[in-house]
Amino acid sequence: MYYKVKDTTYWLEKGGSGPALLLFHGFTGSTSTWKAFIKKWQETFTVITIDLPGHGKTSSEIPITMKSFCEDVAEILQSFSLGKVHLLGYSMGGRTALSFACLFPDLVNKLILESASPGLRTDEERMERQKKDEKLAEMIERDGVKAFVEYWEDIPLFETQKQMPLEKRQAVRRERLLQSSAGLTMSLRNMGTGWQTSWWDHLEGLFVPTLLLVGAQDNKFMKINKNMHESLPQSDFRIVEDAGHAIHVEQPEIFGNIVDEFLLER
Repeated sequence: MYYKVKDTTYWLEKGGSGPALLLFHGFTGSTSTWKAFIKKWQETFTVITIDLPGHGKTSSEIPITMKSFCEDVAEILQSFSLGKVHLLGYSMGGRTALSFACLFPDLVNKLILESASPGLRTDEERMERQKKDEKLAEMIERDGVKAFVEYWEDIPLFETQKQMPLEKRQAVRRERLLQSSAGLTMSLRNMGTGWQTSWWDHLEGLFVPTLLLVGAQDNKFMKINKNMHESLPQSDFRIVEDAGHAIHVEQPEIFGNIVDEFLLER
């Protein structure tokens, strides 16, 4: 369904019954990211997926920042009268989920962060990242989405995905190719890591049960999440073997079992 908040029209998919489970995909993703898990999760939860700003069928007349998106999500949840939600986010969606939990902790029951981060600690790091993301945005504008996807799937972060079966790699690629040039550039320039609030200093005060998931072959995010685990007062840190950044794609059965276990435990 489409749902309009101010100048943005969001694409939402909602089904199942029980406690609410809200899912945020990563950069170049969409609601389709979670397709393999939806049917099972809907047996226990009211599952809500949403195309993040700049992705899928969501469209906006104005640039959407991380903060403004979180405010829009809070309004959407209120309109559905869902109360607290379980919140799961992957990569960019993980940064978004953590941002939402920091801004609206009273709306979050449990938080699951897959290969996520709280942002960058210093202004210098953020400015450097803004410059890098601007170059990526200019590449997309100049060369188009297809050329960007070919570049993106070849970066070191996704090296482990080259070991996946061809069918899985093609599915990930199709989802990426469905994005628009204008959407991806808007996302980089407004919701990129360099533009979001750094939440490092907020972690010690976030009393939401949190599961940190990271792939054993994702060295960068292993270090980030270890530090997050040491700061978050109610966190569980799980490392998934034989997986890199996208655990839900590379080890879907293990990923699903860990998520189920965390959500269903009292």
